[in-house]
Amino acid sequence: MDALLSGIKANNFVIVGRAGMDFFTPAGTATEDAEVFHAGLGGSSANTAAGICKLGGQAALVTRVSDDSIGRYCVNQLKRYGVSADYVTPVGGEFRNSLAVYESRLEGHQSVIYRNGAADFEMNEADVEAVDYARFGALITAGTVFAAEPSRSATFRAFELAKAAGLPVIFDVDYRPYSWPSPEVAADVLSRAAAASDMIVGNDEEFGFMAGSIDKGLDKARDLSQTSAALVVYKMGPEGAITFADGQEIHTGIYPVEALKPTGAGDSFMAGMLTSLADGHDLKTSILRGSACASVTVSRPGCAPAMADTETLETFLATHPGPTQR
Repeated sequence: MDALLSGIKANNFVIVGRAGMDFFTPAGTATEDAEVFHAGLGGSSANTAAGICKLGGQAALVTRVSDDSIGRYCVNQLKRYGVSADYVTPVGGEFRNSLAVYESRLEGHQSVIYRNGAADFEMNEADVEAVDYARFGALITAGTVFAAEPSRSATFRAFELAKAAGLPVIFDVDYRPYSWPSPEVAADVLSRAAAASDMIVGNDEEFGFMAGSIDKGLDKARDLSQTSAALVVYKMGPEGAITFADGQEIHTGIYPVEALKPTGAGDSFMAGMLTSLADGHDLKTSILRGSACASVTVSRPGCAPAMADTETLETFLATHPGPTQR
């Protein structure tokens, strides 16, 4: 646990995974009825990187983007949020950046993800071997990066290189079935990634998926905390989270808000929790601050644009009546 916290406290993260473009509707509008869409930075790893920088940390993204105007848009957006794009490499041909089209509403919410010929899956071992890991305190990645080759092998190689440089590995399970060739491949690969990680964050369905059924997910999270990972966060949506660390189980609630849409919560939780630990908050407080960041994000349109900066987070915490109790 000490090595993990030491890496996090550097507040400087190398993040492996995708950047994409989001299109989202005005509040309450169905996609098929929309005449206007707003654009923003998306992709789970890019969102986490943006969230960290908005909260005062540093982050660099390692990925591939399409060698076209959409890829350049993603790079420009990363830089706008303060994310280093030193390790973002364009790829030509028919490969394209991912596109998410989703609605700013809860009832009947629809999200459509375009991932055909995804540029980020073209990230290779040479890309991750070009990283100067000594510059950073910890490596972060999300599960989608493992869904196809050569990205899968490249990310496992990044794990090896990060560990050799003394960096802890932080893994957001982030299981997206549409990206994978089969559930069986996903369960095997995500389980291997989890076993190689120092910190794991996932929801009840994701741990259940790795365990073989949702009723076994909590035991899977507990077992990982006892056998390989120093810290495991088992998220349960509106029921809060259970965090396993140093033989303890920390139960935390959520900050209820009037949500505008369900997207972006997990990425902002990760950013809020990690930067809070880096800023010297204790583990339970950091989990709650991550939960507050998630609540801020779902209450506003977009993903990266909706994430809290430091002032927004502190104002939210000062004015919200407090988290639900667990």
